[in-house]
Amino acid sequence: MHHSCVAKKQQDQRADEGRKAVFRIPTTAYLAIGLLTVCVTPIALGEIGGFQWLYVFPLALLVFVARTRTVANREGLQVRTVFGQRDLPWSSLKGLAITNKARVRAVLGDDTQVSLPTVRTRHLPVLALVSEGKIKDPSGVLSDEELTGRKPAAETSPETAPEPAPEPAPEPAPEPVEEEPSADAERTGGANGKPAE
Repeated sequence: MHHSCVAKKQQDQRADEGRKAVFRIPTTAYLAIGLLTVCVTPIALGEIGGFQWLYVFPLALLVFVARTRTVANREGLQVRTVFGQRDLPWSSLKGLAITNKARVRAVLGDDTQVSLPTVRTRHLPVLALVSEGKIKDPSGVLSDEELTGRKPAAETSPETAPEPAPEPAPEPAPEPVEEEPSADAERTGGANGKPAE
């Protein structure tokens, strides 16, 4: 019973956090690093000494691939590079800029630009979705309802309350509607509406 409570709390926390997207270098890069290490080994450990420093290159690439990423969530963007990390709340962004190589940069309020590692123009709809509409999707792939997700549903609860109500309502509604005309027909006369014509 205790485990189900913990699992439910984790699900609730995830729901509160909203959507999350992580943009990172593909894991296939680790295969390339492994191949580079294999290629460097005969030279580094060969008969001629002093080349062990060549292992610095695959090690540096390993750290680069493991650290470099951009994380987007409801609060904003988290940019991680080899040497640091920077949090960019959605409110601090003026918008996004696209470079000529299809890379994306965040434009801050003071017009400074922060490069978003591993984010490309094809990821813009995902950023718009995760930001819940705070960042616009220039491609127009997503509708406003898809962008806003659950958040506007909570804000506009009067609009969402009638939506579930009409689904059950149509089933009982036709019955009273059919009964009322039949009652009117009986009131108009005993000849089942023939004199009314």
